[in-house]
Amino acid sequence: MGLTAAKTLAIVHNKPFLGVHHLEGHIYATYLSEPTLDPPFLSLLVSGGHTSLIYVKECGNYETLGETRDDAAGEAFDKVARLLNLGYPGGPVIDKLAQQGDPQAFALPEGKVSLPGGGFHRYDGSFSGLKTAVLRLVQQLEKDGGQIPVADVAASFQATVAKALTKRAIACALDYGLKTIAVGGGVAANSGLRQHLQAAASEHNLRVLFPPLKFCTDNAAMIACAASDHFSRGHVSPLTLGVESRLSLSQVMKLYQA
Repeated sequence: MGLTAAKTLAIVHNKPFLGVHHLEGHIYATYLSEPTLDPPFLSLLVSGGHTSLIYVKECGNYETLGETRDDAAGEAFDKVARLLNLGYPGGPVIDKLAQQGDPQAFALPEGKVSLPGGGFHRYDGSFSGLKTAVLRLVQQLEKDGGQIPVADVAASFQATVAKALTKRAIACALDYGLKTIAVGGGVAANSGLRQHLQAAASEHNLRVLFPPLKFCTDNAAMIACAASDHFSRGHVSPLTLGVESRLSLSQVMKLYQA
C-alpha cells in the first residue's frame, strides 16, 4: 500500500520516485543529528527484527560483518518482558526497571557462537540462549516460592545484552580500523547499551554516535534522509519497482537506476 501510494504521488506531482531499504534508513538516522559524518564507519544496527554489524563504505555500499544467529536484540527484550508479565513493547519498560535493579544480581550467558575449529565468533552473537536462561531463572524463582525481583532480573538481562553487543562492536571496529561506531534501530534508545558502549569506546579512542531517541525507532525522517542522499547522487527508482522484503543490504543499488 505504501509503495502504491508513493508511486501515485510521484506521478501526480511529477516528482522523482525512490525506493529505500529499511535498514539503510536506520543507518541514516545518525545523519539527522550528525550531518557531517563521513564513511567509512561501523553501523551497529539493533532493532526488533535485526541485530547486525555493518561496514558502511559509502552511500549504497555496505558489508555485513556480524549478525545474530537467531533472535534479534529487540526481540529478546520483548520476549523477556513477556516472561516477566511486563507487556509489549518490552524495551522501554525493561530499561526503566533496570535502572532500579542490580545488574550483577544474576549471572546470565552472553550468547557466544562457537566456531568449527574451536573458539568463538568475534562478531556474530545469539540471544535465544539468554532468553532461555531468563526463563529458567524465573521458573526457579517461582519454584522457590519467593517474590521475583523483577527489577534485578531486568537489570541483569539488560546488562548482559549491552555487554554482548558492546564486545562485538568494539572488536569489529578495531579489527577493521574503523574509528566511528554509529548505532541505529529501536534498541539504540536503550540506556544500558548507550552507557556500556560509550564507556568501552572511550578506552579505545573510538567515537560512538547515537541518534536522538525520536529517531531510533522507525520514522519517516530517516527514510527521507537516505532517499535524499541517493537522489543527490543521481539515483532514482523505476516506477516498476516492486516490494522485496528479503532484499540484502548489500544489494541496495538494485533499487536505483543512475
